[in-house]
Amino acid sequence: MKSLHFSITIQAPKAQVHQLMLADKTYREWAAAFAEGSYYQGTWEKGAHILFTNADNGSGMSARIAEHRPAEFLSIEMLSMINDGVADESNPFQGVYENYSYTEKNGVTTLQVELLGVPDDWADYLNGTWPKALDTLKAICER
Repeated sequence: MKSLHFSITIQAPKAQVHQLMLADKTYREWAAAFAEGSYYQGTWEKGAHILFTNADNGSGMSARIAEHRPAEFLSIEMLSMINDGVADESNPFQGVYENYSYTEKNGVTTLQVELLGVPDDWADYLNGTWPKALDTLKAICER
């Protein structure tokens, strides 16, 4: 299991970065780096269950919002993969956490992403994909 860390500086206030990162339309734009047609179903409230899926609409990830302090910190606990609409709780992502931290200085936000407990065989894919997703989020926030 690995811990992965990513960071990007965005020329926008952290409240704007947070809002655009989670808004349905713009989430779909930056999350497409992981799978074309990616979207979520659910809410970002602490304790809420949320489903991350893609255009196949039968595959994705079930998760729980472990913590959410808007424009400060967001933690998502992965619960199970969804394959053909069925939860696979024996999957390697169960218990993986995605943590997002937002800091701002002079109207410039640093977004830090920390992935904890990533299966070793997924590290290369995520190391290649997360920077693309963050670059797209940056472009969205700065346009």
